[in-house]
Amino acid sequence: MDNNTDNLESYRALALQVTCHAVNQTSDRHEARSLMQNSINRLAQQIAASIAFIGFDCRLIVLPEYFLTGFPMGDSLLGWAEKACIEMAGAEYEALGKIAQKHKIFLAGNAYEVDPNFRGLYFQTCFIIDPSGSIVLRYRRLNSLFAPTPHDVWDKYLDCYGLEGVFPVAKTEIGNLAALASEEILYPEVARCLAMRGAEIFVHSTSEVYNKNLTPKDAAKITRAVENLAYVVSANTAGVANIAIPITSADGGSKIIDHRGIVLAETGAGESMAAFAEIDLVALRRDRRRPGLNNLLSRQRFELYAESYRQSHFYPANTMLEGEVDRKHFLQTQQATIERLTKLGII
Repeated sequence: MDNNTDNLESYRALALQVTCHAVNQTSDRHEARSLMQNSINRLAQQIAASIAFIGFDCRLIVLPEYFLTGFPMGDSLLGWAEKACIEMAGAEYEALGKIAQKHKIFLAGNAYEVDPNFRGLYFQTCFIIDPSGSIVLRYRRLNSLFAPTPHDVWDKYLDCYGLEGVFPVAKTEIGNLAALASEEILYPEVARCLAMRGAEIFVHSTSEVYNKNLTPKDAAKITRAVENLAYVVSANTAGVANIAIPITSADGGSKIIDHRGIVLAETGAGESMAAFAEIDLVALRRDRRRPGLNNLLSRQRFELYAESYRQSHFYPANTMLEGEVDRKHFLQTQQATIERLTKLGII
């Protein structure tokens, strides 16, 4: 999406680490919405205070994964859609848009969302709201073990949104923005398809176990930055409250990584605005246009790999096109895939 050609040379970004107050224990949609609004009100205060501390050149703020609701635990697909999923033009987006407008920022986050084109399902959606309060990017998570994805309704999803809607990149005055959802940092193809479309900054909303030792996800964040010559702004939760899992299981380690793989800022555990750093678009673009060994993006030979991908069939598409399924569907489909690949001698 082309929104503004008056590009900035540099600005500050913030991976805002906040607690997720889950709605799982609410009794109905009305109570869940009230809890979500409380979270937005709390965020409005935290964002205002963070910008006052960091400086008014803070133009991009990334929020954690499912920061409004937590994740479903035992809920049916229809039950979670009714209770916890927001609408594509709903009140929650409007309230978040007002925050973006007030502070003249790009605000990125992640939420469960319903789509009128796909009744009975929901998608985990990464969004970016621009300083006018408009949603300029909507990316639906493509790899999830326990939630519907566009791949599960692939043919219809392509009819509705096309391939550019599957891999969206927002071209803005603060750079070309793209989103990765949570564990999708472990899937290099997702970031690569976005980089093919010009992505320069990956906003990564996540909720993950933080460890002082290098985790697979943290290793992947550095790798995605280096191989795509792109920034990664990764915001983790400061714990998930109101569920049975211990609150600080997913807490800490929000960070910003530059296109060289250097961690520019990182925070420990707890609610924090410590993970902020400068995004230097001039340096990024200069390195992307500089010949040499380190310019991995320009050296990609995608034709080498295309046929292997075309011939390979692992997790199947379109498994949720035919009406309602229950949660057993996800593990059953994965198990069937493992058995098929085993018989083929691939694994």
